[in-house]
Amino acid sequence: MYVCICQSVTENDIRQAAADGVRDFAELQACTGCSTCCGCCEPEARRMFREAVHEVQLALPIAVAA
Repeated sequence: MYVCICQSVTENDIRQAAADGVRDFAELQACTGCSTCCGCCEPEARRMFREAVHEVQLALPIAVAA
């Protein structure tokens, strides 16, 4: 699904960016262009990005102190 039509950014693009280590919205904007034109998609893009980062963090193994 397209999230940012102006820059042709999809939900998969946002999820991939989170999986690749992007952790803040400004960095997402820099690497995808999402929400940098008209800004209409920003609320939804931020929500999707937060969810994607949260999913990535849940999937990380928990480090156990020795």
